[in-house]
Amino acid sequence: MAKVVTYTVNYCPFCIRAKKLLNEKNVAFEDHDITANEVEERQKLGEIIGSTGRTSVPQIFINGKHIGGYTDLKALNESGELDEMLKQPAG
Repeated sequence: MAKVVTYTVNYCPFCIRAKKLLNEKNVAFEDHDITANEVEERQKLGEIIGSTGRTSVPQIFINGKHIGGYTDLKALNESGELDEMLKQPAG
């Protein structure tokens, strides 16, 4: 099973939708709630993601690969690509 990591804030509707979609698919994921230290954590997130410069949330990674936010996750799910990505072992 793939390793899924999310970066979210607790008041974001897109974060809530992303976690709901993952939960509906019975996907275990590591959630980093950055609400408490949001400004600093968003800067760190921008550094992690790199050249895209994205600091919006949610940001989702599967096996270390940045896949984007909720709309990206939803599109992968609708195309069937998400299931294939989730089948890949972590590591």
